[in-house]
Amino acid sequence: MGLVKVCSKQDLEPVKMKGVKVGDKDVLIANLDGNYYAIGNRCTHASCKLSEGTLDGENVRCPCHMSVFNIKTGNVIKGPEDPRTSLPSRDRREPDTR
Repeated sequence: MGLVKVCSKQDLEPVKMKGVKVGDKDVLIANLDGNYYAIGNRCTHASCKLSEGTLDGENVRCPCHMSVFNIKTGNVIKGPEDPRTSLPSRDRREPDTR
């Protein structure tokens, strides 16, 4: 698919996250002190939107059953989600400043 513009720097303040749609995919974008990361926005346990959860450092906590995922890798940090699963993650990219 290549790179797809989903937001600008002005749309996402430091230490914030937001959910966006990219085609038919739900994606969570996070600004961790000027570094931008993208992982799947749906918890692999119950498909809840992680963008409605809480961001704590580089981890996001699912609002439904409290699974914790690492924003940088998509890996499960704490269940009930099975720690052998992970969310799709994308390489870090600098956002377009336009």
